[in-house]
Amino acid sequence: MLVKAEASIPESQAIFQEVLSNPGKVFEMMRFDFKSIAEMTLSNLLKEELTHFLGRQKYAHKDHASSNYRNGYYERSYTAKNIGEVKIKVPRDRKGEFSSKIIEKYDRYEPAIATDVCLMFLSGLSTRGIELVSKSLLGRKISHGEVSSINKELMTGIDAWRCRSLSELPMKYIYIDGVNFHMRVEKKIEILPMLVVIGVGLDNRKTFLTIQQGDKESATTWRQVFKDLKNRGLDSSQVKLGIMDGLPGLMTVFKEEFSSAKVQRCQVHVSRNVICKVPKVHKKSVVDHLRNIFYAESKSKALEFFAAFKDKFEEPTPSAVKCLENVINECLTYHCFPKEDWVSLRTTNAIERVNKEFKRRTKPMEILAGEESAYRLLCFVALKMELGWKSCPIGKDLSPLIEANKFSQLN
Repeated sequence: MLVKAEASIPESQAIFQEVLSNPGKVFEMMRFDFKSIAEMTLSNLLKEELTHFLGRQKYAHKDHASSNYRNGYYERSYTAKNIGEVKIKVPRDRKGEFSSKIIEKYDRYEPAIATDVCLMFLSGLSTRGIELVSKSLLGRKISHGEVSSINKELMTGIDAWRCRSLSELPMKYIYIDGVNFHMRVEKKIEILPMLVVIGVGLDNRKTFLTIQQGDKESATTWRQVFKDLKNRGLDSSQVKLGIMDGLPGLMTVFKEEFSSAKVQRCQVHVSRNVICKVPKVHKKSVVDHLRNIFYAESKSKALEFFAAFKDKFEEPTPSAVKCLENVINECLTYHCFPKEDWVSLRTTNAIERVNKEFKRRTKPMEILAGEESAYRLLCFVALKMELGWKSCPIGKDLSPLIEANKFSQLN
């Protein structure tokens, strides 16, 4: 129904009474009016575009050098943002040479809708979730296949960001870890890891250096990741510390590729490895000793606490003592760096929080559609996190109390 300005008084009163009985009707009337105006406007623009293409107005005498002329029109659907699906009349020429630049032949919606679909996908909705809500939100049902096709356009920008030059980004610390995802590979569901490396610049601000699919248990894979970072311009001589878990061969490969750097083993992961070897009767006491070692005011004091730990537990739990003894020096490397950075260097907590956010974002999907889908999602999350890091340098973004609480959870 269209509300016309020239409606008579009885007609206006009837419309008013209809709106009073059903207030939501007024918005339906407004949308209908906007839709009609949009259909008329677009159809008229296409007519003018054909006129410009032919070089003459309708019914004007044609140039003898040209035998082309108008040949009616066909109707097609097009979805406009905030308006919904409209029916437009697309004019044709006799020779079939005319092609509109306003609405191209195979376009079904304006570019702004594609942007909205990408944002919904990246913000948490699955492809099928977008399909369910697209009719109400965008005015047209967009299939999950179309959502996937739209999102593929993101890969150009994502690949450019993932492979960007690092020559202007000197890094002094890097965090290294991997996280597993359920991913579809050739119609099979497999558990595949994504390798993540986060750097800390000279200004103490974090940035993502790489997100790469690969086997996190493979030393060869990690070597290739490090070589790729250097090929992209990362100055290995600037890197002074690598914070990592005890993945097989990772520490050796890191030392070989970053010869100027030291290694800091994640204290939380080491503590878990130690505690799992301790009988229940000793667990609380072991946790207290580990806390004393890892939060000592100096390395010499920490080694004193370790000696006390060894004396007390070597007989009842020799495997736990041996486990810690093998990596005690790598657990205390942070003492070689500024004290204000210690709280951020003891553990891989910075990258663990990234992995937690990755998991939170991918949880609604359960299974990732493939490697490209994983890159789209994780890089979007990474870019959002980087924005927050700009105002949160290391040494200030973690509370010592939070870190200490991790040890209390190991009981």
